[in-house]
Amino acid sequence: MGAGYQRVAADLRAAVSGGECPPGSRLPSETELARRYGVARGTVRQALATLAAEGLVSTTKGARRLVLQQPRLQAFNELRSFSEWAQAMGETPGGRVVALVRREATPMEAEQLDTGRVYHLTRVRLLSGRAVMIERTAYPDRIGALVAGMDADHESITSRLHELGVLFANAAHTLSAVLATAEDARLLGIRPRAPLLRELRRSTDPEGAPLEWSEDRYLGEAVAFTVHNSVHQNTLIRGLA
Repeated sequence: MGAGYQRVAADLRAAVSGGECPPGSRLPSETELARRYGVARGTVRQALATLAAEGLVSTTKGARRLVLQQPRLQAFNELRSFSEWAQAMGETPGGRVVALVRREATPMEAEQLDTGRVYHLTRVRLLSGRAVMIERTAYPDRIGALVAGMDADHESITSRLHELGVLFANAAHTLSAVLATAEDARLLGIRPRAPLLRELRRSTDPEGAPLEWSEDRYLGEAVAFTVHNSVHQNTLIRGLA
């Protein structure tokens, strides 16, 4: 069932983001969707649960799901790059490299990546031409050397690394609110000390080897995050910043 529900969810997500199923409209019934995609109703339910966790459709069961009016949501239920997420939302992803340097690791980078030297990338991320996030990512040497050979202004680093055999399997995220620094303000075109949403992220490969340690700062009005948890699987931990 795994790949089937993801295919159904992706198709319905595209229909919502593309305006085929606008906010306020209702999706076809589970029976109709199962017939359309040639899958079991359980597969359709799993796809709808995924969309509900992302805030795209209502959570009401046993009825046709209502398409909700929501901000652009990044779900932590699945590991997706910024480019993949932007495309799923019907936006055109973009980037502008500010700096890529090889240098000594900071104490935090050394702890998270278990290395003494890193490649550090500062990049502004764009949604359909609008700057919405600053990405400050440290890579261990073996990964950073690959990143240094990429056109990071025009291609997804995560997707390109995947093509080169580097697989992002797990990530730990920490969210907090911060005030924009002078550099943040200059890069995003906002006033200094404006509130931003900060995401700290450590990503690893299937064997648990660290691939990146990143601090991303988002415009709060441009992006929202959603986390789905349950009594069976609780991935949300509250702590002090």
